[in-house]
Amino acid sequence: MKTLKNIIPFAIFIVLFNGCSDFLDKELQNSLTQEAFPTTEADALLATNACYTTLREWYYHSGGYPILDIMSDDSRKGSNPNDQLPTVGPYDSFGHTPSQDGLDRWWNTLYLGVKRCNVVLEFVPDIQMDPELRDRYLAEASFVRAQLYFDLVRAWGGVVLVTNTTPQASMPRATAEEVYALIISDLEFAIGALPEKSEYAAGDKGRATKSAAKALLGKVYLFRQEFDKAEPLFMDVINSGQYGLEPVFINANSVEGNNGIESVFEIGAMQLEGTESGGNQYANTQGVRGTPNRGWGFNRPSEDLRGSFEEGDPRLEGTIIDLGDTLDGVVILGDGSTPDITEDGSGNVIEVECYNRKVWVPGTNTITQWGHHRRLIRYADVLLMAAEVLNENGKPGMALGYLNMVRARARQGNNSILPDITTTDYALLRDAILQERRQELAMEGFRFWDLVRTGKAAEVLGPLGFVTGKHELLPIPQTEIDISQGTLTQNPNW
Repeated sequence: MKTLKNIIPFAIFIVLFNGCSDFLDKELQNSLTQEAFPTTEADALLATNACYTTLREWYYHSGGYPILDIMSDDSRKGSNPNDQLPTVGPYDSFGHTPSQDGLDRWWNTLYLGVKRCNVVLEFVPDIQMDPELRDRYLAEASFVRAQLYFDLVRAWGGVVLVTNTTPQASMPRATAEEVYALIISDLEFAIGALPEKSEYAAGDKGRATKSAAKALLGKVYLFRQEFDKAEPLFMDVINSGQYGLEPVFINANSVEGNNGIESVFEIGAMQLEGTESGGNQYANTQGVRGTPNRGWGFNRPSEDLRGSFEEGDPRLEGTIIDLGDTLDGVVILGDGSTPDITEDGSGNVIEVECYNRKVWVPGTNTITQWGHHRRLIRYADVLLMAAEVLNENGKPGMALGYLNMVRARARQGNNSILPDITTTDYALLRDAILQERRQELAMEGFRFWDLVRTGKAAEVLGPLGFVTGKHELLPIPQTEIDISQGTLTQNPNW
């Protein structure tokens, strides 16, 4: 099966599609030129599926390595000390540069996905097919494009807006406001045309839904601090009756919870090696290194994260795998080339060999890790975002209800731990919700952007090297600036 190659947003290029059905296991439909594809209802399905395939590309995940976690206080580079040190190590101390390996791959893959979505949005309207199904495909492509541009604008600010399949040869950056306007428009259209989760057939589990689009739009407004616009969207998701919390915290990210009650939107995958086969290397990149050999071991939970959990919080064991733990009958022995404990010059422990529990997939080899379903939006996240905007909107009593729902699930029936939060003081409750997000969503790629959007990054990440006015955004990849011959401008202080 062939996949789309990395692209730049200024090129006119041939599109190669890989269709996925059930929605990941369809055979290759051959290489198709843009002029001949898509033209039929079957083509429209394949083109729509190709939009989702972008989310399984290894480079979609911040260039392959989970740099957003590594730049936060939740994790360290991981793996053995020297593995990919020049590539990934600089993100640990904010030493990355515009030429840093990986940034260009992330940028290009996001635009690869935009291209795929634009093919659907440009050509599918002219296909003679069931109008309701056609609108659904257009809404799915709009949802994915919004997710891709949300990634782009959070990472780089104003970026190039490409909304058709034949962009100009040289295009300047749009403003962040213009990018957000497209995201909001795409999601409003998706909300109007997508079905709810329960309305999909079993073979279509994992596709974008009406509530997923509302949750994503609510998150967009949350990032923009437009709390009055975010509140009704989150309340619609909560009141939809489509979602709930997994009774056991670990299952919120495990195979037992795939497309389950807590999943609002996730990246589906199959336990097959290779994106072209339906796999996703996200978990393999972070899997236990050594014995058992489940992956490369990058993105190691930090000691700061470990110490942030309240006493007895079951989410600690649901987040961190330690040496000596037994998971699914397998004893975790770790990597012989990695120190069990790393100390600084004063004898203080700065790193312990441990791994991300949330990407563990039961099995006997590294290939099973390719079947991990990465959750981009889960219901606990929605509840905590709702609590945050309700507090911002002067409704602390309602906010407490949703915050404490998350804590109640976390305690799993043990009422001697994790007591309900009771404060209605605005500032104290705001901090409590942010702290709860850290414990609930640790190692899921949210922490860095949570700190940036709440203005806490300088305080929390300053000791790690974060510089205000610079590190809120990543540098535009130097290769893209060079290709544009200066049309693209760099972010401040880079």
